[in-house]
Amino acid sequence: MYRAGCTGLWLEGRALLEEDTSALQTATRPLLWQRARCRLFSASVCVVKVEGTPYLCKTDEVGEICVNSSTAAAAYYGLLGITKSVFETVPVTVAGAPVSDRPFTRTGLLGFIGPDDLVFVVGKLDGLMVVGARRHNADDIVATALAVEPMKFVYRGRIAVFSVTVLHDDRIVLVAEQRPDASEEDSFQWMSRVLQAIDSIHQVGVYCLALVPANTLPKAPLGGIHISETKQRFLEGVLHPCNVLMCPHTCVTNLPKPRQKQPEVGPASMIVGNLVAGKRIAQASGRELTHLEDSDQARKFLFLPDVLQWRAHTTPEHPLFLLLNAKGTVTSTATCVQLHKRAERVAAALTEKARLSAGAHVALVYPPGLELIAAFYGCLYCGCVPVTVRPPHPQNLATTLPTVKMIVEVSTSACVLTTQAIMRLLKSKEAAATVDVRTWPTILDTDDIPKKKLGSIFRPPSPDVLAYLDFSVSTTGILAGVKMSHAATSALCRSIKLQCELYPSRQIAICLDPYCGLGFALWCLCSVYSGHQSVLVPPPELESNVSLWLWAVSQYKARVTFCSYSVMEMCARGLGAQTAVLRTKGVNLSCVRTCMVVAEERPRIALTQSFSKLFRDLGLPARAVSTTFGCRVNVAICLQGTAGPDPTTVYVDTRALRHDRVRLVERGSPHSLPLTESGKILPGVKVIIAHTETKGPLGDSHLGEIWVSSPHNATGYYTVYGEEGLQADHFSARLSFGDTQTVWARTGFLGFLRRTELTDASGERHDALYVVGSLDETLELRGMRYHPIDIEASVIRAHRSVAECAVFTWTNLLVVVVELDGLEQDALDLVALVTNVVLEEHHLVVGVVVIVDPGVIPINSRGEKQRMHLRDGFLADQLDPIYVAYNM
Repeated sequence: MYRAGCTGLWLEGRALLEEDTSALQTATRPLLWQRARCRLFSASVCVVKVEGTPYLCKTDEVGEICVNSSTAAAAYYGLLGITKSVFETVPVTVAGAPVSDRPFTRTGLLGFIGPDDLVFVVGKLDGLMVVGARRHNADDIVATALAVEPMKFVYRGRIAVFSVTVLHDDRIVLVAEQRPDASEEDSFQWMSRVLQAIDSIHQVGVYCLALVPANTLPKAPLGGIHISETKQRFLEGVLHPCNVLMCPHTCVTNLPKPRQKQPEVGPASMIVGNLVAGKRIAQASGRELTHLEDSDQARKFLFLPDVLQWRAHTTPEHPLFLLLNAKGTVTSTATCVQLHKRAERVAAALTEKARLSAGAHVALVYPPGLELIAAFYGCLYCGCVPVTVRPPHPQNLATTLPTVKMIVEVSTSACVLTTQAIMRLLKSKEAAATVDVRTWPTILDTDDIPKKKLGSIFRPPSPDVLAYLDFSVSTTGILAGVKMSHAATSALCRSIKLQCELYPSRQIAICLDPYCGLGFALWCLCSVYSGHQSVLVPPPELESNVSLWLWAVSQYKARVTFCSYSVMEMCARGLGAQTAVLRTKGVNLSCVRTCMVVAEERPRIALTQSFSKLFRDLGLPARAVSTTFGCRVNVAICLQGTAGPDPTTVYVDTRALRHDRVRLVERGSPHSLPLTESGKILPGVKVIIAHTETKGPLGDSHLGEIWVSSPHNATGYYTVYGEEGLQADHFSARLSFGDTQTVWARTGFLGFLRRTELTDASGERHDALYVVGSLDETLELRGMRYHPIDIEASVIRAHRSVAECAVFTWTNLLVVVVELDGLEQDALDLVALVTNVVLEEHHLVVGVVVIVDPGVIPINSRGEKQRMHLRDGFLADQLDPIYVAYNM
């Protein structure tokens, strides 16, 4: 009798779901097939185990009901495989003997045979869910949900319950159609009560509870909800819920145990262990530099002002700089003598108008152009210390002007050099609403400086005298300014000249911001030192002409070119489908020998490879694209240059990286992460890998902090109050064991060295440096170290509507901010997908998912995400999100 005794079944529901019907049957003898009473004439019924061999169930077990009847169907048309498993089931006893010579048909119904040969049906096989080794029935979950004020918030009969596999276990998902008149607050209250009811009655947590608009769930042909189609929409992110509540914190109980950090091995034991294992100490260096004092000619290159004067005297008409606008037109040029004369006029204005003496700090607030370069050398000519500052954006003064003011104040600048347009902007009413314009130091515009020759050019008494200050905002939101001496400046230019083979006959194309780091050195310093011509392409011009940089490289046949990740990404997105058009316009990149991305981060392999493939049709050589690596303590540690072996790529286990270990694996292995080396180590640069805590040297292919020793290291942080402790820790580090005499600078980046089978120009085996990530940005979660870029890469792959992503921590919760590139109805689909992918790939529970509009995640000029600025905006409720999901 179908569904006989349903009242008794409901009362003992929990016992039944645990395969225990002992409350209804006390005997445990094997249950053979029996002739059912009432309407099952001439039919035999038995109950077999759900999985594996169809053994007969005991009387206190729930299994699948099988029927043998002359009135049953015989087969599925054209489906031989499923016909055999469904219509030709042969139940067997525990001993393996068949109970009948006739086959049985599986009904797909779960139940048991009770007293008086009554057949009890407890659910359908399709609705069976195994969560944490316990079985649950979808119909029972639906009944519990409907018992919580069903008519007020959702439609009866329009609820789907199914399970999805997340982190090696099934998780329950409940989807219901919400009534149109239900408010969001009421819906969340109802969802909370449903979660409590299911947890109380069934002792199982609901992983996701989603409410969708009325009449949006797919319907089955015979009525009701199409469960498999609903599940497919959920997994593909096209369900489009209007409310969603995730509960990974309470549901996911099978996470791996948090890492328990063991007492650290001492540095001496570590180095002995490496020696016993036959591993060399992870130390490498670029080629040797000869001493500059070897000749009178070399001494002229100790100070850049002397170099510029010498070039203005010996090769006055030699072109040094060429500036392009968005149309590709040359807006200004500068020969050696022209730059020298412009610098003299700036120096005269500083000494006469501003009455500055040697050693005074001067802020240079210019757009990218030749005025910035002339002002820089004008400061050096009169002994002042220049500080390059990015000008405020006229349409975004509230955000950009405070940074300008902060750098001017922190650097103790006595004067601001700029253009007339920017000077008016700094003193405008709009600026007064953001900062106190009365506290600006003396502001001079250099647009109409009278032609005046400087009486005498300042010569520093020592190469160790401060040349300029390099200020930038780190990705962690810290404004850090470093001091660069004249000796370090000339050593930097010399290393780049040797690595890139820069000579007066060469032309290079530069598309970088000229305000800090290697971008500033390439824009302002290297051409004067090496004598080559620099074709300057301001990155803001690409906003109106994306092809400008590539056109300039082709037009001037530049063998060497530099760009940032943001420029490369802009070209890849904007020009990827226009290579045929560019070819008709004559763009040919076959002249490029090396295209280097200036970065202070782990190389972005996916972007560089896609860029190479996209523009291969324009003649770009496959081996041309490479990356550089620098940081605050040394702006140029690695740079591929024009000679030497190609950058190598290795694959490491991401699980080992979380434990600060390097485990090399084959390409395509599970959990493999590709890492490519960040170019060749520059001449004169020494690198060693040190333990982050013991400060002892590590062995080859061991993960640690990258330390660097070089003539062009910065001499320290510039701070108003002289925090010498910070300076000594970063710029004067010494190993705790081994070579304790060498003074190193700590880069703050994790990486490892690996000796390859390749050979360099000297015939020695090549040592490759692999950068893993910044120490300051790593996330310490569950005792392990996670790199944000790895989590973000997983999230971006989760759905096509994810344009960008950034992660950070807040009160021990992982916060994921996702930029939605699509309709707002897709926003809530991302919540479950983001939670799933982070759980699966990183074994982390996402605490908060924030869906925002494109462009909300702040990115600096180098294309790096400003995660701490984003975190500050989240805490201050300034992101204006589309949706915020707080996972329970």
